Amino acid sequence: PTRRSSDLFDVVSEVDKHEAQNAVDQANRELSTRFDFRGVDASFELKDLIVTMIADHEFQIDQMKPILSGNMIKRGIKVSCLEYSDLKGSGKQVKVMATMRQGIDSDLARKMVKMVKDSKIKVQASVQGETVRIQGKARDDLQAVMAMFRTDESISMPLAFKNFKD
Repeated sequence: PTRRSSDLFDVVSEVDKHEAQNAVDQANRELSTRFDFRGVDASFELKDLIVTMIADHEFQIDQMKPILSGNMIKRGIKVSCLEYSDLKGSGKQVKVMATMRQGIDSDLARKMVKMVKDSKIKVQASVQGETVRIQGKARDDLQAVMAMFRTDESISMPLAFKNFKD
């Protein structure tokens, strides 16, 4: 096989929809077994990466957030991508929407490019819309960049690596 002069991959931010559904299903199962939710009309619903939390009272919604977060973490989804709406409704039922943000915004993209430059790994990083493209000659260098992004706590979005070719 002929050796290409450079390899590349794109860093994107997207939530695995299947894992998100699994996390929500698991959160609903957990809700049904909890003593403090017995006889309460409460649930999680997922539609288009928006989780709607419905309960009888605001304090129950506050108890549901860690249930959702815990199940997302177990499924490998970064909970920092969740954006909670304000409480809606009164009287019989209240609801809160938790939107799973996707896409790398320009601030995060610039920060990631700077991280790559500061790391002195022999690759180039460029911003292309909501994607950060990493190019380099050595596969080990590309994998080092992936590892750096995966372990960096300051990156609050879930990341995926696309177009990484063997």
